[in-house]
Amino acid sequence: MKQAILTGLIGGVMGLIMSFLMNWLLVPIPETVLANALGNGISGLLSGFMGGFIGLLMYLKKSTAPEK
Repeated sequence: MKQAILTGLIGGVMGLIMSFLMNWLLVPIPETVLANALGNGISGLLSGFMGGFIGLLMYLKKSTAPEK
């Protein structure tokens, strides 16, 4: 359980960084509400994928590592 929380937290932080960078660099301040919603949706999709993927990789790395 502790390992799942740790890998989820790491994945969440990676997703936060990805979303921040997408909104800061690729999607400037939108002119319309629709553009804002679309930008937030795209960055949420990519950051969610990135967070889940990084969390899964961390879990697989830690679960296959030999115990000390």
